[in-house]
Amino acid sequence: MNPHGLEVTVAHYPTGASKWNPVDHRLFSFISGNWAGQPLTSYAKMIGLIEATTTEPGLVVKATLTRKVYLTKIKISKEHMAALNLHKHTTLPQWNYTIKPQFKNR
Repeated sequence: MNPHGLEVTVAHYPTGASKWNPVDHRLFSFISGNWAGQPLTSYAKMIGLIEATTTEPGLVVKATLTRKVYLTKIKISKEHMAALNLHKHTTLPQWNYTIKPQFKNR
């Protein structure tokens, strides 16, 4: 169900390919450098160190802690998958796809 009529594109880097992910290089290396040598003694300290990360070009990091427990190993029926308006991309179709809204005739 897509009550807002949104089109959602999902694009993943395959396992082991994060070295080509520009976000990894522009973000995580600076976070790691910022908290280097700091004992990570609490979630609050970790969030504080992450949010204190900046770069000369102007990178600003916002972080929040989510304590929600997400269910895993949920099985989606073939019928449910078939009902999605899912369009696989030509490049890495198992990883990249767009879910388009379904409009019903009124």
